[in-house]
Amino acid sequence: MIKIESLERDLAAIRQNSPLIHNITNYVVMNNTANALLAIGASPVMAHTVEEVAEMASIASALVLNIGTLDHAQVEAMRIAGETASELDKPIVFDPVGAGATVYRTSTCKELIEACSPTIIRGNASEIMALCDSAVQTKGVDNTQSADTALGCAIQLAQQTGAIVTISGPTDYITDGTKTGTVKNGSPLMEKVTGLGCTATAIVAAFAAVNDDPFEAALHGMAVMGIAGELAASKAEGTGSMQVIFLDELYKLNNDIIRKYLIL
Repeated sequence: MIKIESLERDLAAIRQNSPLIHNITNYVVMNNTANALLAIGASPVMAHTVEEVAEMASIASALVLNIGTLDHAQVEAMRIAGETASELDKPIVFDPVGAGATVYRTSTCKELIEACSPTIIRGNASEIMALCDSAVQTKGVDNTQSADTALGCAIQLAQQTGAIVTISGPTDYITDGTKTGTVKNGSPLMEKVTGLGCTATAIVAAFAAVNDDPFEAALHGMAVMGIAGELAASKAEGTGSMQVIFLDELYKLNNDIIRKYLIL
């Protein structure tokens, strides 16, 4: 379902326009996601103070909301920034990190989805299932479900929210509630590196900033993540080198690499 020419067009647009991606994200991954956005050609800003998030969201090309290390002040900042971006019709990519681990975390996710109407929701299978069924339990941020098992919940969530829902896994699934696309690139080593899921959310936001079709943008972002992750894993000696090589592969990505490695 991925059109290579469209993916190449979007990658070129990111590098030409360097869209500003406003991230209200967790403290564990700020450096990782900022570097990944720079590597792909976007411009990251990590602004989370309540007093400035509305203004920042208004000048950004896309907004990332990631609840990994949520607290009351950050949740309020997300709500303000999300409502601002929604009013201005700017793409919002929401990452429900650890949804299902605690009642507070799951309910916060649902409240932010209701308040901000995200354009794209990206999570692992357990997180997506928890947003549909409060009885689903997760093990912290670890994934305990398969992407295949979660697809029905993803379709339901997309229909309920109007968002494009993306499930990360051995096969990534992207659905608008009616049609579903897949991305088959990637490596099992990616699950062993903290923050690569959060990085996927940020990369998807960069593509959403240059493509008005959020379904296509999500497909393109996940494809780029998968290709870079696959190539990095083939060269890495472990999880430490994987992090560095992954950034190099994002930076080096070009049309020839896309055409050689993208699994259609």
